[in-house]
Amino acid sequence: MKALLISDSHGSEVELKEVIDRCRGEVDAVFHCGDSELSQSSPILQGVHTVQGNVDKPGEFPEDTAVDIKGIRILVTHGHLYNIKMTHIPLSYRAEEKAARMACFGHSHHPTAFEDHGIIFVNPGSLMQPRTRPEPTYAITEFTKDGAVEVRFYERTTGEEVEDLRASIAEKS
Repeated sequence: MKALLISDSHGSEVELKEVIDRCRGEVDAVFHCGDSELSQSSPILQGVHTVQGNVDKPGEFPEDTAVDIKGIRILVTHGHLYNIKMTHIPLSYRAEEKAARMACFGHSHHPTAFEDHGIIFVNPGSLMQPRTRPEPTYAITEFTKDGAVEVRFYERTTGEEVEDLRASIAEKS
């Protein structure tokens, strides 16, 4: 199972569409982790699992969503309601409640991927306003048949992998 993760595109329709069009053919699902600043009716977001960010119009999208893709449950949220800039623990509780294998979030504009207690946490960074790195990023996660997870981050404008951000997480036995 492969998924495209995007967050914090902040109204950038052209750039968001470019990334989705670039990747849609190679992934099973597309997720936007909030702060798209677009309406639910935007053609760009059709077929994209999108959640509400702290600067999105209230009520436009759900605060979080859990989706099953090829047997993998994915929880998507923006992160601001879970205090994600301070700790991942509240989000980990929500992921456990939803029986999620992966929890995707945005808000901090900081690309990261890690595993904790069997849950994979991924923040794809910001598509338009990176904070902790110079490049705007998105991520593609892949769950392999042997249960391992590969998380690769890509630079928005070139589509080139940002190799120092790559995370490989082995299946726990």
